[in-house]
Amino acid sequence: MNVWQLLQDPNTQWVLAGCILLGVSSGVLGCFAFLRGRSLMGDALAHAALPGVCLAYIVSGSKSIGLFLIGAAIAGLIASYCIAMITKHSRIKEDSALAIVLSVFFGFGIVLLTYIQHSNQGNQSGLDKFLFGQAASLVGDDVVAMIVVSATLLLLTTLLFKEFKLLVFDSGFGRGLGYPMELLDGLLMLLLLVSVVIGLQAVGVVLVAAMLIAPAVTARYWTEKLGIMVVLSGCFGALSGVLGTLFSTQAENLPTGPVIVLAATCFFLFSLVFSPSRGILFRFISFLKLRQKVLQDDVLQALYERMESDHAQMPYQLRRGYTVESLAAKSGKRAASVQQALSALHRLGLVEPAASSPTADSWTFTSAGLKAAYELVLNRRLWDVYLMNEHHYQSLSIDLNQEALTTQLSPSDLEEMLHHLESYNLTPKLTENNMYAGQLQTSKQGGIS
Repeated sequence: MNVWQLLQDPNTQWVLAGCILLGVSSGVLGCFAFLRGRSLMGDALAHAALPGVCLAYIVSGSKSIGLFLIGAAIAGLIASYCIAMITKHSRIKEDSALAIVLSVFFGFGIVLLTYIQHSNQGNQSGLDKFLFGQAASLVGDDVVAMIVVSATLLLLTTLLFKEFKLLVFDSGFGRGLGYPMELLDGLLMLLLLVSVVIGLQAVGVVLVAAMLIAPAVTARYWTEKLGIMVVLSGCFGALSGVLGTLFSTQAENLPTGPVIVLAATCFFLFSLVFSPSRGILFRFISFLKLRQKVLQDDVLQALYERMESDHAQMPYQLRRGYTVESLAAKSGKRAASVQQALSALHRLGLVEPAASSPTADSWTFTSAGLKAAYELVLNRRLWDVYLMNEHHYQSLSIDLNQEALTTQLSPSDLEEMLHHLESYNLTPKLTENNMYAGQLQTSKQGGIS
């Protein structure tokens, strides 16, 4: 059966609509739980919902999603209260409290579920499907209830977006503005609980937490803005619902809920590798580029300092070229790496083979290369002076993550640091040699113009 024929099937339409709604609402609310550091809370609430669902069935004797919602909400609230009390009145950390409550409530739920299955009404209730979900069992009334609940969740999230944003990023600032942060935190937990409950029938208590967190984590790889992240998370959740539903119809006895979770996991893995700013591939390429740049800078500095050292010993006779081996010994790099860096620098027009050198593989600077090397060595030596005398320059606003130091200094601070550099006899001297830098003039900023 092709996709178009599947979409004509009323049962598929109900399942598809229910899974899309579940993906959107879970994805949107999951963003706030993920950024709030409550990723495990969704899992704990899902497992805690099971005894509530079972008790609702035992008390009412009917399989009503409305009563299940009430039972799960009460059980979830009790679980949240237990987690808060354990964390507040003991030395147990929140993750340990979550694990304890999750295990206890889930174990109690399994006991109740076993009792129901062995009672006269148990085999007809189908409550065991709440463990791993059974999306194929969704009917029109279930989807209508999911539409109402999901629309309410999305409406409340939209209306309270600014307040939830404050709660996630700076609850102390929000409290200072007069917002009831504790109440908002409780409301967010309640919305998460409701989102978990409407997903129980489709995905089950074991896997519904994945629908809360996987789309949110996936969206985080593609944006830095919360608004865009929430929209992307909802879209990833909806696409996971669509793909999971359609794939599960292509094979017999393929469970829809787990396939939806696998689809969400595929989106996450794709983002983990190919995200343009946070992906593994992008970071690996950036690392290789950085390593190549550091290697080239080290070779430039080694060539400059070899020339500078020879010039200090023989001011009127400057050596014209240096071999790869001598530069490798100076920089502490492998000869093959130095040769690779020299080839790249040659392509950039910064070094060239020394024509007048008796050695065939000797290298020297071009005019532009000497200028670049001077700037590089001056910047690195200024950093050394700054780090050696950091207490003296602590009043300066220096960003240690930036590569250039001279651009962060005022003219007076730069002049003082240059005097400091001269006192250590570390001022780059090679530009004073007329053979190489006679046409280059030292600028007022300490560099070369």
